[in-house]
Amino acid sequence: MTIPRALLLVILGCFCFCSSVLAARELNDDLSMMARHESWMVQYGRVYKDAAEKAQRFEIFKANARFIESFNAEGRKFSLGINQFADISNDEFKATKTNKGFIPNKVKVSTGFKYENMSIDALPTMVDWRTKGAVTPVKDQGQCEGIVKLSTGNLISLSEQELVDCDVKGEDQGCEGGLMDDAFKFIIKNGGLTKESSYPYSAADGKCKSGSTSAATIKSYEDVPTNDEGGLMKAVASQPVSVAVDGGDMTFQFYSGGVMTGSCGTDLDHGIAAIGYGTTSDGTKYWLLKNSWGTSWGENGFLRMEKDIADKKGMCGLAMEPSYPTA
Repeated sequence: MTIPRALLLVILGCFCFCSSVLAARELNDDLSMMARHESWMVQYGRVYKDAAEKAQRFEIFKANARFIESFNAEGRKFSLGINQFADISNDEFKATKTNKGFIPNKVKVSTGFKYENMSIDALPTMVDWRTKGAVTPVKDQGQCEGIVKLSTGNLISLSEQELVDCDVKGEDQGCEGGLMDDAFKFIIKNGGLTKESSYPYSAADGKCKSGSTSAATIKSYEDVPTNDEGGLMKAVASQPVSVAVDGGDMTFQFYSGGVMTGSCGTDLDHGIAAIGYGTTSDGTKYWLLKNSWGTSWGENGFLRMEKDIADKKGMCGLAMEPSYPTA
């Protein structure tokens, strides 16, 4: 059967019209995305070396924005958002923001666990150490500041740069990352850490400035029993605790708010601080965590992750390697 010429012209015309509409829509979307990218560059002070790099970064920005929009359309308990990492790929993010020196599942000598005999039923239903003045503002930091506050009544912002520059033996390698327990060992051997104001953060490896005056120290540290969220709850009810998580996927990269739920890896590569726990109005239990990527990430630099999940390792492996300093 032959198609009449007039009908064929109508079909071709409709096809061309639809193609033009789609092309116009894609152009408008790209123009809108370019405007978003330009606005984002101003917000975060991003400057590229040339037009080629800008074009490359725009394509990554666009892909990340589309991923975020698609994820948020699924209606989960948490959302993602454009942040300071929006123009880097997930591979670049992993290479620069996660701990390349972290070696999980080491054979450990038992350190003891002073909260072992606490009753879970006797613990408060909600804890937030920020309300008790035991959490410094969000920044890149070690996790000894909370115990100093609890021991002395003074909250001191300690120098993480001293750790970066001076704790470089064994598996700890400055900006390449290291292990939290090894950092505690260094602080004990070093006689403490100096103040942030005396040894400010530079976001790069530097030469160790020996002889810095110690502002605070710790006597020892303990490990929370492995894969035991109940034990972690006992510890967090008593003080802030260092935990390691798998922080390398795109949901972690662009976390914006809510309680992180669902599937998550357990290849530990990032250290953060557990500073509380609670339950949302819909009954979702969560851990309250402090990150070190600035206040434009997450909930003003903080994160909530689902608590008491079926996997004993915890959400993103947070129950695998928790530890805390002791005064």
